Amino acid sequence: MSQLSQVWQLLRNYLRGTRLEEMSHPASSAAVLPLGKIISVPDRSLKTSLEHLPASLLAQRLQTSLETWTEPGSTLKLKTNEILPDTLPISDRQLYAEIYDVLGHGALTTEIVEQLMELLIASKKFRPVHLFQCLEDFYHRWCRGEFLDAAPSDNWPQQKMLRMTAQGIVMGLRQIDIYTGLNVLILLLELHRYAQAREELQGQINFYASSQPDTESFFTSQLLRVINYSDALEIGNFSSTVGEFLRGGNFQSVYLGDANLTGANFSSANLSGAYLGDANLTGVNFSGANLSGANFGDANLSGANFSNANLSRADLSSANLSGANLSGADLSRTNLSRADLSSTNLSSTNLTSADLNSANLKDANLSRADLSHTILFGANLSEAHLSGVNLSHADLCRADLSGADMSNAILNGTNLSDTILFSTNLSDAILIAADLSYAKLNGAKLNYARLNGAMFLGADLSGVDLSGVILHDADLSGVLLNDADLSGADLSDAILFGTDLSYANLNRANLSRSNLSGALLNGADLSHTDLSYAILGGADVSDANLEKMNWGEKQQWERVRGLETAVNVPEALKAQLGLS
Repeated sequence: MSQLSQVWQLLRNYLRGTRLEEMSHPASSAAVLPLGKIISVPDRSLKTSLEHLPASLLAQRLQTSLETWTEPGSTLKLKTNEILPDTLPISDRQLYAEIYDVLGHGALTTEIVEQLMELLIASKKFRPVHLFQCLEDFYHRWCRGEFLDAAPSDNWPQQKMLRMTAQGIVMGLRQIDIYTGLNVLILLLELHRYAQAREELQGQINFYASSQPDTESFFTSQLLRVINYSDALEIGNFSSTVGEFLRGGNFQSVYLGDANLTGANFSSANLSGAYLGDANLTGVNFSGANLSGANFGDANLSGANFSNANLSRADLSSANLSGANLSGADLSRTNLSRADLSSTNLSSTNLTSADLNSANLKDANLSRADLSHTILFGANLSEAHLSGVNLSHADLCRADLSGADMSNAILNGTNLSDTILFSTNLSDAILIAADLSYAKLNGAKLNYARLNGAMFLGADLSGVDLSGVILHDADLSGVLLNDADLSGADLSDAILFGTDLSYANLNRANLSRSNLSGALLNGADLSHTDLSYAILGGADVSDANLEKMNWGEKQQWERVRGLETAVNVPEALKAQLGLS
């Protein structure tokens, strides 16, 4: 116990001596950036007050420090592989101490950083490559916790805290360390973005927040640790501090599972192959980003912006994308199974061969999207906007399309079997060779749709608007078409064996060469209908309107039922059949 007491006494004497030394030797104005007095409680969130100094003055002071660190003749020898701070050259030790002095007061703002970059770019003393190397070396050491874990003699964040305390500024040790590291990260991201716009610098300045993939130094979860460490002050601290500076950054193959990045700006960033499963990405800006092969499984992406992003082969299974903007995005071969895409903007997106099995697309905007060969088995597309979309050869089996707008859509060879199409608008749609077997079409609009070669086995089309529809060569055997509007429809060469067309409107319809064997046409309007060369054996036309109907001379009427009760039978037909 006596030895422990001596240790504590030595520590108290050291701290007292350090504080007295700092009070008697104040830091130079070049090294210290007075961002204002900060009153805070340790382990609580810190937001620096910058109101007392204009951003332009702060930017100028930062410029002076950054240029000083890279002056010609500097003896800096960066040792990225070193671990212990006490092995650093004296020049590096001084540099890192000054970094904490200058950047340890609080978070940089976009206004300050923008003005700083303008000043640096206009300055002849701006040495971007050397500055990048200095800050990158500091960043990777900071990520490993070398400065915070160092002995008191080399613990720069602790010494910074003691100096601030001596000046009456209360700030926690973690806060100083976190904001210093985050500010360095912000500057590295800005330097990277600056260099990528200049061909002569692209090969020399290329920043990776978790080191470059496929290298020995790559640490896939390094950025996630930075995020979690930052959020120890306050949930969302990383996003609010660094989030706007992430645009255009390199984040390939990084691990960000369960990360909180609400509202961050990843526009034009490279996140290919990254893992963001279960992450909170509400309202994140991914516009124009490369997200190919990224994993967003179960992530919260509500309200996110993916406009013109590359999401090919990405995994978005069970993700919450409600209200997201995916307009113009490449979602080819993307896994969106069980994803929530309700009220999502998917206009002009490429969804070819994507997996949307059991996805929720209620009220989604898919106008002009390419959904060819897409799997939509059991998906909810009720009230969705699908006008003009390409759904050729897509699988919509058992999907719910009730109330959806599919006008002018292309559905060639599409599987719509057992699909719910209640009140769906399919007017002018192209459904050549589509499978509508057992589809529920009550109240649907199919007027002027092209349905030649389509299959309707067991489908219910009773009361459906099929005016002007093209059903040439379609198989409608046994289909319920009672009370349907087929006026002006093309049913030539169609198979209507046993079809229920009772009370249907077939005015001016083309039924030439069709097979109407055993069809129910009782009460139907067949006025001006073309029945030439149609097979009518066993058909029932009782109470049907046959006014000005067209038929062939060699038409077989012997087995037709109900002619005696049909109305407006042409006189020529009466004479041919010997009817009074």
